[in-house]
Amino acid sequence: MARPMWTGVLTFGLVTVPVALYTATQSHDVRFHQLQRGTSDRVRNKRVNERTGKEVEYADIVKGYEVTEGEYVIVEPDELERISPGRSRTIDITGFVDLADVDPIFFDRTYYLGPRGKEYQKVYALLVEALEHSGKAGLAMFAMRGKEYLTAVRSENGLLELHTMHFADEVRDPRGEIGDLPEKVGLTPQEVRTAEQLIGMLAIEWKPDEWHDTYEEQVRRLVEDKLAGREIAVSAGPAPEATNVIDLMDALRRSLETARRGEPADEPGKGRAGRAAAARADRSPKPTGGKKSTAGKAGAARTTKRAGATGGQQLSGLTKAELYRRATDLDIPHRSTMTRDELQEALEHAGRPRRKAS
Repeated sequence: MARPMWTGVLTFGLVTVPVALYTATQSHDVRFHQLQRGTSDRVRNKRVNERTGKEVEYADIVKGYEVTEGEYVIVEPDELERISPGRSRTIDITGFVDLADVDPIFFDRTYYLGPRGKEYQKVYALLVEALEHSGKAGLAMFAMRGKEYLTAVRSENGLLELHTMHFADEVRDPRGEIGDLPEKVGLTPQEVRTAEQLIGMLAIEWKPDEWHDTYEEQVRRLVEDKLAGREIAVSAGPAPEATNVIDLMDALRRSLETARRGEPADEPGKGRAGRAAAARADRSPKPTGGKKSTAGKAGAARTTKRAGATGGQQLSGLTKAELYRRATDLDIPHRSTMTRDELQEALEHAGRPRRKAS
């Protein structure tokens, strides 16, 4: 069981629930150390006076707020500590809002809130049930680690979640940030209907387990290949082409026909799915050399395995999840970003015998 990062009480009205706060997400990023090229020596960052070039002890560092260039208001660490919000002991809900009224851009990080003891499960379950039925979230100010947060407490999957939120002045105005946003564009009703039909045809069920960080997989594969002495070469895939405004309706019609047939609109293997699969394959690391030993036998075994996994079997009758599992077994790159048709095409391509160079 994970240890809570905070414990306290959640209050709304005269009701009090002792709760514990847990981290809800974790990062799987591959972490590297900085080394000097040609050595195994770690590179360290030091605090250096930019005028003298000498290292400065941590105790001699203060904070400065720049008023004009080169002029600062000096603030001591203990001065900041005296006005710090400290650590909240309570999450005091001051009001409830409809979740549908909160733009997702305001949500930042997510935490789990659990009851602090079995004796508090009933009142905890009451709040979970009431929030779920009402479709509302409780708003509260909350201080943690020397910073004050606006938070929203909501019910999800039978438990309470706490979301830290951005304040309104932290959200940028898109009109001031993006230069080419359309004001009024003349769209015909037929264009809108066709686009809506295309969206409906491409609608899928949200299954988070089917999506993976393919870049992380490639980084780990890169490390494994280099550890095994296999050099790699990476080629960039073709850049996507923008839809010509003149051909917009034609592109919508052809996309809709493709979605209805469940096959590429162009030549076999050259349509949207084929181009996407080819681009993904081009971007993946490719071994350019390695140890001799049994590489030839292993390659032949892999080819046989791939052919056996796809040849003679009807891939068209499999679900996307089943296709994805086969793609994982065959280590097909970028599989998590592929549609069902792209997965099928990639599996069929993997099962075709390769021509020998003459």
